[in-house]
Amino acid sequence: MKLEQRIDLLKSLGEYCLSSEPAWEAAKRKAHAANGWFIPEFVDEAVRRIVTGYLQPERLAAWTERYAVATEKTHPRTVGLVMAGNIPLVGFHDFLSIFISGHRQLIKPSVRDEALIRHLVEWMGEPIADTVGFAERLNGCDAYIATGSNNSARYFDYYFGKYPNLIRRNRTSVAVLTGTETSTELEALADDVYLYFGLGCRNVTQLLVPEHYDFLPLLEAFKKYDHLADLTKYKHNYDYQLTILILNKKYYMANDSILLTENESPFSPISVLHYRYYRAGEVATLLKGQESDIQCVVGTASSLGFPPSDPSGTFGNSAGPVLPFGQAQNPRLEDYADGVDTMDFLQGLQ
Repeated sequence: MKLEQRIDLLKSLGEYCLSSEPAWEAAKRKAHAANGWFIPEFVDEAVRRIVTGYLQPERLAAWTERYAVATEKTHPRTVGLVMAGNIPLVGFHDFLSIFISGHRQLIKPSVRDEALIRHLVEWMGEPIADTVGFAERLNGCDAYIATGSNNSARYFDYYFGKYPNLIRRNRTSVAVLTGTETSTELEALADDVYLYFGLGCRNVTQLLVPEHYDFLPLLEAFKKYDHLADLTKYKHNYDYQLTILILNKKYYMANDSILLTENESPFSPISVLHYRYYRAGEVATLLKGQESDIQCVVGTASSLGFPPSDPSGTFGNSAGPVLPFGQAQNPRLEDYADGVDTMDFLQGLQ
């Protein structure tokens, strides 16, 4: 299949994803039945962001032109793809990258996020029948891309280490606040925190705040997601974490949908948001100490101390530019997990 045909097929896939076709609606219901965290609200949101961020022909054309992707791959390789399952269609960008590059792929989806990707591949049909398949064991592949926990990454290293590979581990995201944020910015930050119940690597799970920060406007803005307290799974987590904080005599603040507690770890449980105080001039140092754990930094360049000559700001070598509030879950095609260029890796396969 030529590159232009691949882009056209992806455009049609995007149109299908935004449709209300009965088979697609059934696949989404199946995904929710298999994973209670995949509520319809968040499945639809994940799909919408994939379509608008990835499946636009002009964006795909510019992306592939940047890498001089061949119109037709002369010597395609087979890439084994191990997908995570923490948020809906979390492995879609890897699937898309392998497909658009012209390589073949063998997918091992997570049992927590299998229905959606299988359905979309089936919908794409005969044109990709020889290039995309599913398997429980990824034997005989030429290269591997695998995403999972820190524990599973050790497993991946053992089995895939002798092949070209991209192996990803646990990551999360943080936000840096100054206390001057508007209510609109704080409501946008709520999206970064609450979407997908905070389970994604691009979800903000820790705040860096100045000393004497006033949390009341933040908690008020976060009431935007108080409806999550009506969901049994989420409420059980909230009640459990609240009990732990009380039993351990930990100071906390709360609204009906989230618990705030001081903790230096950037990783927080479902329904909990960690915060950490900073003094003037030490934000960059604190972030550097967590660099291997951080996928994104949300805030403003000025809050991190970047000079006016660098208005976008860049944190380290992996987390990329500082993102505006509300944009953590809007990755572009060129925003690669762990800051490692997936397309460059695929283009380098010989």
